[in-house]
Amino acid sequence: PYYVDLNQNLFLQASLHSSDRNLQLFVDTCVASPDPSNFKTGTYELIRSGCIKDPTYSSYYSPQSTTARFAFNAFSFVSRHPAVYLQCQLVVCSYRDYSSRCYQGCVSRFKRSTAS
Repeated sequence: PYYVDLNQNLFLQASLHSSDRNLQLFVDTCVASPDPSNFKTGTYELIRSGCIKDPTYSSYYSPQSTTARFAFNAFSFVSRHPAVYLQCQLVVCSYRDYSSRCYQGCVSRFKRSTAS
C-alpha cells in the first residue's frame, strides 16, 4: 500500500521494458475502485479512452517514449472504504506511427442513430 493524504498529488509512472526502442507507451484508461476485484461498478474514472474525466488528472513529459507519467489528486470513496485501488490500461505502439492509437488522443465513442 501507498499512503497519502486527501488532495495530495499522486505521481505515477509506467515503463515498458523492451530492447526495442521504437515503441511508445500511451495511457488509455485508468479507473479507481474501492474493491480490488471489481472495476465495473461503483468506480471512478480518471481517464477513459484517452479522454480525461478527472479535472485533477495531468500527464507529464517523459524523455523516453517507453515511459508514461501522470498524476492526480488523491481522493477517497464516500462510505467506509479505507483504500482506493487503481487499474490502468496502457497501449503500446510503434514510435512515430501517427496512425496508431497512441497518436489519436481522446477517442469519443458515439452511439449510432436508430433513425432511418
